[in-house]
Amino acid sequence: MKLVPLTDRVVLKQCEAEETTKSGIILASAAQEKPQEAMVIAVGPGGVVDGKEITMQVKEGQKVIYSKYAGTEVKIEGEEYIIVRQNDILAVVE
Repeated sequence: MKLVPLTDRVVLKQCEAEETTKSGIILASAAQEKPQEAMVIAVGPGGVVDGKEITMQVKEGQKVIYSKYAGTEVKIEGEEYIIVRQNDILAVVE
């Protein structure tokens, strides 16, 4: 199954959470903070949204940082994804 986002939506796959701190302490899964870094899996075509022309700025395969409480989490075929609007993406990690 392939996820195809509409208009200015972007499908992200969240990067793995750190399991140990820099000092070597192993974190329980409940104590791990969800990372705000993700890989772009699919990008919508853009178009007119709320009367404004939207050009997509991100591409598949890029690593991005997104807003902490943004998007909708979905689970498809055992994989977890987040669908966000392009304006919820804060930066591209290079």
